Amino acid sequence: MHDDDHAHGDSDDSDGNGDNSAGTGAGRPHGHTDRPREDREQEDREQEAFRALLRAQRVWDLERLPVFDPDTAPGEPLALFRRWFTEAARAGQPEPHTMTLATADERGRPDLRTLTLHDADSRGWHFATHATSRKGRHLAARPEAALGFYWPAQARAVRVRGAVHSASREESETDLRVRSTGALASALVGRQSEVLGSVEELARASEAAWERARREPEAPVASWTAYVLVPDEVEFFQGDTRRRHVRLRYRREGDGWVRELLWP
Repeated sequence: MHDDDHAHGDSDDSDGNGDNSAGTGAGRPHGHTDRPREDREQEDREQEAFRALLRAQRVWDLERLPVFDPDTAPGEPLALFRRWFTEAARAGQPEPHTMTLATADERGRPDLRTLTLHDADSRGWHFATHATSRKGRHLAARPEAALGFYWPAQARAVRVRGAVHSASREESETDLRVRSTGALASALVGRQSEVLGSVEELARASEAAWERARREPEAPVASWTAYVLVPDEVEFFQGDTRRRHVRLRYRREGDGWVRELLWP
């Protein structure tokens, strides 16, 4: 779940035994030593500045973190997800419905992207995209995925993993109709993940799509597909200032769920 090696201002992780590559030149591009000295020195300064900035970042910079008692958690994960989502929204978490979707291609190579949650109900976690997009093709080849939510306003994260299936054509069309004009226009543009010739080409296609979306608010988009991730595992992570993080995993077993605590 959340990797907080530098959490709360901790800026020195080295214990003398690990591989601390900072300042050693590790990761320099091939041919670094063949470049002019001034260029190398400038690159080194920029690298050190980046590392210093990276190590200075804080996470969960809150006066008080929420307390999560796993003994009070419900018997199934959907109820807890809805509760945490509501609490994140009320805590001012921007875009709490934003999530990361991880898939794998036909060779098993992983990929991920950011998109929005469309629903969460007894069937599973819902999202939508073009079936012709990269993620759509991945799901066709390997119909399994994982979702990740991160709500720093509450020092919480949720991970959902399971099989994915496409919803009916009618449900996919309904999903698009209830969204904004901009969402429809974007769907009408299509060609997601294809190579773009120029920004002017995108501008022309987008303008035409916006005009059609306003003129035909129920315009069909054949490739638009709603998907449902049916979870077999859902993990809830609650951060703790002393790094005694609470990790509660729900694991599907038969028709029910098994709850397990995990070491941080």
